[in-house]
Amino acid sequence: MVMLELVKSQLAESSPSDVYDFDGIDGVIDEARDWLAERQAEDGCWAFELEADATIPAEYIMLNHYLGEIDDAVEAKLAVYLRNTQGKHGGWPLYHDGDFNLSVSVKAYLALKLTGEDVDEPYMRWARKAILEHGGAARSNVFTRFALALFDQVPWRAVPVIRVESMLLPKWAPFHIYKVSYWSRTVMVPLKVLAALKPRARNPRGVDISELFVKPANEQRFYQINPTGNFFGMSMLVIDFMARFVVPLIPRRVEKKAIERAMEFITERLNGEDGLGGIFPAMANALMAFDALEVPRDHPDYVICRKAIDRLLVLNDDWGYCQPCLSPVWDTSLAAHAMMESGLSANDPIMTRANEWLLGRQILDVKGDWQANRGHLRPGGWAFQYWNDYYPDVDDTAVVIMALHRADPEKYREAIERGTEWIIGMQSKNGGWGAFDADNNHMFLQNIPFADHGALLDPPTADVSARCLSMLAQLGYQKNHPVMAEGLAYLRSEQEEDGSWFGRWGNNYVYGTWSVLCAFNAAGVDMRAPYIRKAVDWLKFVQRPDGGWGEDCSTYWQHRTWYVSEATLHRRRDEVKTSTPSQTSWALLGLMAAGEANSESVDQGIEYLMNAERDAGNWHEEYFNAVGFPRVFYLRYHGYSAYFPLWTLARYRDLKNGGGKYPKFGI
Repeated sequence: MVMLELVKSQLAESSPSDVYDFDGIDGVIDEARDWLAERQAEDGCWAFELEADATIPAEYIMLNHYLGEIDDAVEAKLAVYLRNTQGKHGGWPLYHDGDFNLSVSVKAYLALKLTGEDVDEPYMRWARKAILEHGGAARSNVFTRFALALFDQVPWRAVPVIRVESMLLPKWAPFHIYKVSYWSRTVMVPLKVLAALKPRARNPRGVDISELFVKPANEQRFYQINPTGNFFGMSMLVIDFMARFVVPLIPRRVEKKAIERAMEFITERLNGEDGLGGIFPAMANALMAFDALEVPRDHPDYVICRKAIDRLLVLNDDWGYCQPCLSPVWDTSLAAHAMMESGLSANDPIMTRANEWLLGRQILDVKGDWQANRGHLRPGGWAFQYWNDYYPDVDDTAVVIMALHRADPEKYREAIERGTEWIIGMQSKNGGWGAFDADNNHMFLQNIPFADHGALLDPPTADVSARCLSMLAQLGYQKNHPVMAEGLAYLRSEQEEDGSWFGRWGNNYVYGTWSVLCAFNAAGVDMRAPYIRKAVDWLKFVQRPDGGWGEDCSTYWQHRTWYVSEATLHRRRDEVKTSTPSQTSWALLGLMAAGEANSESVDQGIEYLMNAERDAGNWHEEYFNAVGFPRVFYLRYHGYSAYFPLWTLARYRDLKNGGGKYPKFGI
């Protein structure tokens, strides 16, 4: 009964605080704004580090040894990072302080061994023990097994059949390259070339990891798994087995033509020094494909591909890592919002430089891969990276448009209208938006053995859809407009039983709920509606005793999000190790969007941000705050702990000083 009373008290309406009484908030805002301003590049952008897990630096080392281009100085720094990120369990996690992950651990171990680490060192013995206790390297995921096949550590039957001839299939075929997400597409096309040619890593030091297998790799009978566990997934395993008997019958001329088609796809999208798709795995696979086809190393395509990869390195005096990609458009657009929220005028040189830089990044001339489903649209979006013309995304586009509109709607009218036209055209049939493609929801493909990572597709999600609706509402689109009405209905249909929304691109339900509440507020929805109050109650319920919010990356595992109370079975959304500045900021922005600026919960959250450890405008945050692929790949945006707290404190100050009950802008 005590627990039930505690829950009731947490869910009860918080008593309002009528007086703005946090001494020093103006000074903190000024200090944080100055810190952020000092980190603006000369060209006007902000570009913070983007960190993933041990996978990317490990794969960088593996790539060098595959090519025979060993760089001991760089790899020694990456090895320090790998040693420092080893978990208490002996292996490597997908995110800071996370659980053991077999696939990451196998790659990290192999990478350390490639750099010359002694396998008898305590940390190597510890890692080896953990890997074997979890089934050994044979139980790692498809991408890891593919890498091991290239290094001749497992037979090629250890990977699913992925044939390059699929590049020749018509669009109506059950599997077509445009039926998967952009990230899958750019990674898989060069991978198909490698699967056809089956090259062998040069591996100059002759390293092997046979000690990581419970039984010898060639004696392992079953490598493929049913990714979904259902009948259709089992059927796909049968098809994969049967396909192995068909592959030898495919004429060599067909394979050759398919490889040519694949390489045309790659070279057309090389994207200069920003790289294929702007993401490391695609770039690395492309470089290995060039090598497998014996493209000379001084060939311009090889040179620029290598340069794009090396550009991702972050090297310090004695350690370093490799980023999965770069995030300047995202960082700049969000930082611009925070700076304007803090009181910086649109005419300030800092904002002028930022806005002009963003304006220059709009993609106006290239019809990217999105045209496969929306060929009638004119280009008009923004990408995530410096340049990625074939792959703009609606999330970045919406945030950029809101920033430009907020700064000067008339000055940037043409860019805003062009981007808005593109976003409206990218709405999916169910009313929502995916990140990079429209109607990319061919769910049957999640059953193929290759899809064991569960992130093959790019279907609509609540957080991305909310951002698009927030943008349209800020521009003046009314909630009864067909695009708005369908989008709002989609968001209502996606609400979880406990009142929250899933966060596809940020951790997790706090991120999703913040995004959706901002959209509903901007759209003029009644923020006293029961489903809105349910979301507000949920945010208050998961607030931590220190006043902050935090949500562990493990909430993406559904089986970990249930708990039993005295009354019934509930969803648990509060698996958390600590409060973080980023997630606290999202929760507060969400509550303020719902009209809760005067609530005790918001006051306590603001006090947490005021007291949290920081260096000027950089709040301390070790924990990962975003996701690439749920349950597979996580991210830490180093800029989130700077511009989101600044944004939040400034918004709180504005609302407390008579700025109205609700925020004025869409985000």
